Amino acid sequence: MSADLTPEQIVQAQLEAYNAQDVEKFCEYFSEDVFAAGYLGDVICQGIEAWKQRHVKIFAEFPNNTANLVHRIVLGETVIDHEDVSRGNGDANFLVGCIYTIKNARITRVEYVKAS
Repeated sequence: MSADLTPEQIVQAQLEAYNAQDVEKFCEYFSEDVFAAGYLGDVICQGIEAWKQRHVKIFAEFPNNTANLVHRIVLGETVIDHEDVSRGNGDANFLVGCIYTIKNARITRVEYVKAS
């Protein structure tokens, strides 16, 4: 991965790898100590190995899973995506806000706001 990528390009590239369910490529865009949590809430996981295993499980459980970008806001090294997620299994789609923090050309933190 090039250190020349902008925060927006990093977030876009990880979204494309996520939709391709390429867990190795997906994880390249995250720091070794990546931290993921619900917005102002519970910790989801911490560290790249936990992040990777979380997505291996998601991709295995939902092989047709996709996240489609609805809107993106870029504020310096913070990127906020509004996504429409389909598990591809016939369940209703859900909306999520993803708040990405980028440092040293890697996503170091991601927080999720899920619409209820």
